[in-house]
Amino acid sequence: MKKICTSFKEAVANIHDGATIMVGGFGLCGIPENLILALVDKGVKDLTVISNNCGVDEWGLGLLLNNRQIKKMIGSYVGENKEFERQVLSGELEVELVPQGTLAEKIRAGGAGIPAFYTPAGVGTPIAEGKEIRIFNGKEYLLEEAYTADFSLVRAWKGDKMGNLIYNKTAQNFSPMIAAAGKVTIAEVETLCEIGELDPNYIHTPSVYVQTIIQGNQQKRIERLTVQK
Repeated sequence: MKKICTSFKEAVANIHDGATIMVGGFGLCGIPENLILALVDKGVKDLTVISNNCGVDEWGLGLLLNNRQIKKMIGSYVGENKEFERQVLSGELEVELVPQGTLAEKIRAGGAGIPAFYTPAGVGTPIAEGKEIRIFNGKEYLLEEAYTADFSLVRAWKGDKMGNLIYNKTAQNFSPMIAAAGKVTIAEVETLCEIGELDPNYIHTPSVYVQTIIQGNQQKRIERLTVQK
């Protein structure tokens, strides 16, 4: 059995100032919202955050941003967050934008113990500046280094007390890769199951990658709610 916390404050207790954290989710879909709220309450600062995007102004990672807790953001998309734009333009926030496929592969490679890989994405653009370029079969490729993190935060639909995780449909997104790439992975689960309840054929993240588990209820907000008039 892995460490099973009874409060989100306890779950994030070891996350320290200056830590690098990876956070699962795509927009607001599948984000570990209670773990993020616990980080807001903890007040931990100078974080480097690796995630597809930085939430929205009033939810998700946007809350950490509003609280000035993020020093550097590494992601592929920032279009839903006006405070993000303001901090970037004012020089308050360091940003590293990465093509989405490259971001996913950098995280996957980090979890697999692969230090770097070559990709054609970004050749001939500012993304290529300062990076090694090699030619394979007459085509140019950039050398991209993998990402790892001190802590990975993910949310799963179901998890058992050994730390095996199943994600729900598109809420899976980046989470399996992120869970594998953190030195310590903290999983927020919607339903906590007994060992043996989950069908091993449907496990997305094996327990070997997870150190801490906590069950919680989520609001599951929608980024842009569109309804018929």
